[in-house]
Amino acid sequence: MKKNITIIFFTALTFLFLWAVNSWAFRCGSGLISSGDSKTQVQVTCGKPTSKETSCENRQEYTTTDKAGKIKKVKKCGKKSEVWHYNCGDNDFIYKLTFENGILKKEDTEGRGKGKSDCLGK
Repeated sequence: MKKNITIIFFTALTFLFLWAVNSWAFRCGSGLISSGDSKTQVQVTCGKPTSKETSCENRQEYTTTDKAGKIKKVKKCGKKSEVWHYNCGDNDFIYKLTFENGILKKEDTEGRGKGKSDCLGK
């Protein structure tokens, strides 16, 4: 009986830990940023990022003709992604926020922050 209780306890603890990892969010002062937020929501809550990087996956390039018969090149991006970095200063982290098509998809940390904080409320 004691063995069953121990197994149940550790199973429940494991599920609780996994649930908590998926619910991680980035806090800016009293605001909270999480997956699904737009770039505008993030910028209003946290201010301007320290840096931005953009990339394009599944890029398509082709030529077409316009109404006047001129040939023009067309470039399309299948999946736009943008990475914003926030240096939240000494005693905090550098946060990496990844957006796909304008929506926050992933939050990570990239080491310790340095100097003055670029995050609102910190």
